[in-house]
Amino acid sequence: MIYFADLHIHSRYSRATSKSLDLEELAYWARLKGIQVIGTGDCLHPEWMKELKTRLEPAEPGLFKLKSAYERDVKRRLPAACQGEVRFLLSTEISSIYKKDNKVRKVHNVLFFPSFEIADNVFKRLDRIGNLHSDGRPILGLDARDLLEIVLEADASNVLVPAHIWTPWFSVLGSKSGFDSIEECFEDLTTCIFALETGLSSDPLMNWRLSKLDAFVMMSNSDAHSAPNLGRESTMFDTDLSYPAMMDAMRNNSKGLAGTVEFFPEEGKYHYDGHRACHCRLHPKETIVHKGVCPVCGQGVTVGVMTRVEELADHPEGRKSPRGRPYYSLIPLPEIIGAARGMGVGSKSVQETYETALRELGPEMKILMELPIEAIGEVTGGLIAEGVNRVRQGKVSIAAGYDGEYGTINIFSEQERQGSKGQMTLF
Repeated sequence: MIYFADLHIHSRYSRATSKSLDLEELAYWARLKGIQVIGTGDCLHPEWMKELKTRLEPAEPGLFKLKSAYERDVKRRLPAACQGEVRFLLSTEISSIYKKDNKVRKVHNVLFFPSFEIADNVFKRLDRIGNLHSDGRPILGLDARDLLEIVLEADASNVLVPAHIWTPWFSVLGSKSGFDSIEECFEDLTTCIFALETGLSSDPLMNWRLSKLDAFVMMSNSDAHSAPNLGRESTMFDTDLSYPAMMDAMRNNSKGLAGTVEFFPEEGKYHYDGHRACHCRLHPKETIVHKGVCPVCGQGVTVGVMTRVEELADHPEGRKSPRGRPYYSLIPLPEIIGAARGMGVGSKSVQETYETALRELGPEMKILMELPIEAIGEVTGGLIAEGVNRVRQGKVSIAAGYDGEYGTINIFSEQERQGSKGQMTLF
């Protein structure tokens, strides 16, 4: 059975995250989204680790579940159609900022651990190097290669995955502070890296343009800073529910790695080049014309993922890696509902329709990927169902994100929205 995993998230102990991000909230939203395995995020933060040990108990090998006292409260809030099981996997993100080859490097990596004891061992080693107490995503002046060595010396079953590998400011291949290859970063330990995280601003197709990335499988995660953003990207597994099975599927690129769920990369915050302060969005060709500076203020623009991929690519668009897996580009259901209504995702009307859809049809991932469009239309109305259909077919228009601004989606014309008023269905 295929299940979805979102293994890179955060807790309320990370900066710029929702203060409601506790285990119950994560378990609740994971079920609404249809995610079966979620990372704990921030598991090396002492206060969060204390909560994890208090509220979780062992489930399948290397996975955990909420203790029954906390689980009852979560299930009481859920609609009957979303009463699935959820497992937690111990995870954290580390920010390494250090100087290498006369350049400041800023690289984010996600770590996975199969037990509290092993995570505690890594904590003791890293706590001697930097401050793990002030932020759930700690910043360490530690070479990413040396971080990997420490993690593997603590236990061979630990896993390090370079995070959102193209983000300009904080990633292994980022334009501002990264490297030109994975090997430059991890040197002799590169063979211990088997997976890379695409990030919101790239998808597997973009990564497949680089033959130097063929040695790695692509995984996707939401990097959620609030519970409603869970599952906006995820990795699909077809394995037994366990830490060893999931990691082995990625390590060996086996059939147990079923694919990934992706943002449309244009919707990510760093797809195009640009300068947010001047509201200046530039296609890479425009950046070349303007010689890398903002045409409004004359300062340098933030070079986005599309340009950076083009710089390093050795294949044209459309090439598939020998290790490539299927991927599915989706837009979260509240955004589709908002697009059909011409409203923001936080509006009361959008939230009520979203809740009705979950109550009548089941988890969001099931609605977006599996259910017949006609069945969706019977509950939500025809325009929303047509929006799901268009997203499945990739028939959406997006003004690409740039310099920290998310892209803007356009699924319907104003004429279509106006014409749908008063109609319950288009079928």
